[in-house]
Amino acid sequence: MTVRERVAGRAVLAAFQAGTAIASNLPPSWGLRGAAALGRAAARFTPDRRVMVERNLTRALGPLPAPELRRLTDATFESYARYYFDSFRLTSLSRDAVEAGISVTGWEHVEEALAQDPVAAVLALPHLGGWEWAAFWVTMVKGHRLAAVAEELSPPELFEWFLSFRRAIGLNIIPLGPDAANQVVESLASGEIVCLLCDRDLHGGGVPVTFLGEDTTLPAGPAVMALKGGARVLPTAVYFDGDRLRGVVRPPVTIERTPGATSIRPDVPRFMQALAHELEALIREAPEQWHLMQPNWPSDYAALGLEPPSGSQPA
Repeated sequence: MTVRERVAGRAVLAAFQAGTAIASNLPPSWGLRGAAALGRAAARFTPDRRVMVERNLTRALGPLPAPELRRLTDATFESYARYYFDSFRLTSLSRDAVEAGISVTGWEHVEEALAQDPVAAVLALPHLGGWEWAAFWVTMVKGHRLAAVAEELSPPELFEWFLSFRRAIGLNIIPLGPDAANQVVESLASGEIVCLLCDRDLHGGGVPVTFLGEDTTLPAGPAVMALKGGARVLPTAVYFDGDRLRGVVRPPVTIERTPGATSIRPDVPRFMQALAHELEALIREAPEQWHLMQPNWPSDYAALGLEPPSGSQPA
């Protein structure tokens, strides 16, 4: 890591620490207005992210008139800023406030997964809306243990801050790395619900799928857990809905297994394609709340003049 990157990481850490202190003490209406203003500013000063948001909106909705594309792009940045504001104030909220702030449909699918033997419930989410509020609702209101896989951040102090914050809302954070798969298996075996943000292939070594009309890759973890480990993979999304949130849990992804196959290998791509279709439907319900602002398709890297990660499909 360069000195510049370390300084930038520490600046982000300081901003997050200050944001937590401010969000915990601001009236929600003030905080939401302030977050929206910051989001609009970010849309102006982060041109590469704006390009990615515009590309994703076009994937989800098709070609849009320029004024509508600008409006929805600004709305996406405002939504992302709201995600941070809501997350920062979570630990200051009471159980009643957390419960009153969200409604959830389809929770029975989670309960059914938790009732099976062995217990194995996996929530497969896109980077959409305010999932951390829903995580706090699961742990605080429903009383379930929850694990999530997270990418390690730099500098280490920033990652440690995120770990302490997410542990404070009841999350067991599993750092993304060589041992992550084993830790996920252990979490499932212990009865924890596992959350996987699985609309982005971080390292380019995932399974080829067609996602929102364009070829890319998605991580194979959900398919392996379902086909090999017997987990129920439940497509899930959490939307901002006025001044509250709305969670949706879909039935488990299922496919017909390949007759006579001696391994899961031929079925993994088909499972991930089925999951990709579920994620598409969840995203299209509110694409302006989809906070995926990094390259995710080979053509994204080309649009930004970047090299795709090793293992990505060619543009």
